[in-house]
Amino acid sequence: MEKVKISAVSYTNTLPFIYGLRHSSLIEKVSLSLDVPSICARKLINGEADLGIVPVAALPEIPDAEIVSDYCLGATGAVNSVFLYSEKPATAIRSLRLDEQSRTSNALARILLRHYWKNEAVITVQGDADAYVEIGDRTFGKQHDHPYVYDLSLHWKEFTGLPFTFAAWVANKPLTPSFIQAFNEALAYGLSQRDTLIAELPARIDFDYRQYLMENIDYQYNAEKKQAVTTFLKLMKSLESKSSELLAPGKTYNEEN
Repeated sequence: MEKVKISAVSYTNTLPFIYGLRHSSLIEKVSLSLDVPSICARKLINGEADLGIVPVAALPEIPDAEIVSDYCLGATGAVNSVFLYSEKPATAIRSLRLDEQSRTSNALARILLRHYWKNEAVITVQGDADAYVEIGDRTFGKQHDHPYVYDLSLHWKEFTGLPFTFAAWVANKPLTPSFIQAFNEALAYGLSQRDTLIAELPARIDFDYRQYLMENIDYQYNAEKKQAVTTFLKLMKSLESKSSELLAPGKTYNEEN
């Protein structure tokens, strides 16, 4: 039987999922690779993987995309690993450098700049800029390195009133109900073992792994997270047009819509 090819994010936030898969009999039926989020997206888009924890910004590009899990990488407030670092207040930023490892967080930063901070900054992928997006483990302990630090999921919550979904488990081909059930059971087991995982992580004085994995990351893919994906994809589409109307000052996205 051909193994299901799975692409998972190589960051700390996915460790519970990886733990669950590796301690499940399902591991014998899958081929697991660890990648940065943008590569996870590429593999699903190009058919190089069958299932992956995929940045939600990539959903429109994945053929036959189907979210198959009860779990995701999300947050109900500050996530503590997706930041916009800046030398200026957000309303004064004139240039923003995106993160080459990201898709969703880059789009989220652009959405917030345009609709929340009412700012049409120049977007770049390299070179000097007033501000830059950075995600994942590279952000750990960096909150004091810049005069202005914005946790993007916290500001999304202030903007929309919704939690945020950074990545979801997406398949690009039909998977059997028995496989999906076993997959979700493996993920759930991994989440139940977070105390074990945290004890094995190297100690740091500048970052709290327990708070991050137990509180900052919200792994449940529930109705509010699904609504967040729909709202995010609608706003992401608006980025295609420079002339899209900005929201009225003082209004949240949900109040306007």
